[in-house]
Amino acid sequence: MPRGPGWFLALSAYWFATSLKWFLVLLVILPAKVAELSPPEERASRLGFLFALGAVMAILGPPLMGYLSDRLGRRRPFLLLGSLLTATALLLLVHAPSYGLLLLAYLLLQVGDDLATGPYSALIPDLVPRGERGTAAGYMGVLQVSGQVLGGVVGFLLPLAPQAHLAALVNLLGALASARVVPDRLPRRNPRPLLTALAAPWGDRDFLLVYLTRFLVMLGFYLAQTYLQYYLADAVRTFQALGRTLTEEPFQAVALLGLLISLGAALASLPAGRASDRLGRKPLIYLSGAGLGLLMPFLLLFPRYDLFLGLALFFGLFYGVYLAVDWALVADVLRDPEAHATDMGLWQTSIVVPQVLAGAFGRPLDLLNAREEGLGYLVLFLLAGGFFLLGAFLVAPIRRAR
Repeated sequence: MPRGPGWFLALSAYWFATSLKWFLVLLVILPAKVAELSPPEERASRLGFLFALGAVMAILGPPLMGYLSDRLGRRRPFLLLGSLLTATALLLLVHAPSYGLLLLAYLLLQVGDDLATGPYSALIPDLVPRGERGTAAGYMGVLQVSGQVLGGVVGFLLPLAPQAHLAALVNLLGALASARVVPDRLPRRNPRPLLTALAAPWGDRDFLLVYLTRFLVMLGFYLAQTYLQYYLADAVRTFQALGRTLTEEPFQAVALLGLLISLGAALASLPAGRASDRLGRKPLIYLSGAGLGLLMPFLLLFPRYDLFLGLALFFGLFYGVYLAVDWALVADVLRDPEAHATDMGLWQTSIVVPQVLAGAFGRPLDLLNAREEGLGYLVLFLLAGGFFLLGAFLVAPIRRAR
């Protein structure tokens, strides 16, 4: 029986909350807190170290929590407990009085997120038939970018502490909404030992290609996103449009760009998801990767904030197309119904590992900029564009998706 919009919205509610949380943490709160608690000449290095260390911890979290969820045949308890830890960590993060305590709060945030999202990510292959997965992924994309839209508004209008308080509340409410459509127990459990379950997907050529596709696209995204606030401060400097100064704070300027990206993605996501059910996943992935990759050089050629506002909307349209398809693409290639959360947890690390690499770029960015003004940012955005292009066209050899 086809699912209605209300069911898809409830299923995606926690992804809305997660999106809001990570938008504010990665784009606004964490860079601002690191800058507040660090010497100016060390801010990029410290931010990069923080991202890299937290991401390394998160690499094992989603598949381990997914495996435990598969083994127990339960999803709901993981979602609820993880959301509670996440809300607590957000409050600790924004009120941290030192860099060391900021680091501890960020690591707790990673643990809470892994506990919830590892099992949660299995819900589309668990519950949605193949012919509706593009639609389900489209709703996921809409809710994800809607969370980012709210994050852009909140990041632009509110101080840092209320941002974190709101994200914590929305995280709890989103978990409760999604828990309503999650079955209490799964019809089957995974009987395999841990190491066997974790190793099995890597022998599947299609799964490996899907993983690498998302890995490269997200590496491009995190390279561009992580240091964007610093690029605006160092290269753009004034944040004007139509002859008016919109703000003097880089964190507010980047939040407004994020808002426009999210608005563009919201417009594209659901139509693209539905189109992928009819036309196939690959054509839409090609379109999104080409568009994202070709936009990157414009950030370097035209370092003006008014032009960035227009580019952000186009970036969002192409990014929304990608978000609408990636969940459906991986759900199509999974082979083992007893290991959905384990396999999806492994797939989720295709977001985490790029964070490690993007974080590791902080020190080279400082060194390249010290050698020649703007050189680090030149390398940064060209690399991001190349990864978008390469990741998109890597889907071509996938056999169990079209």
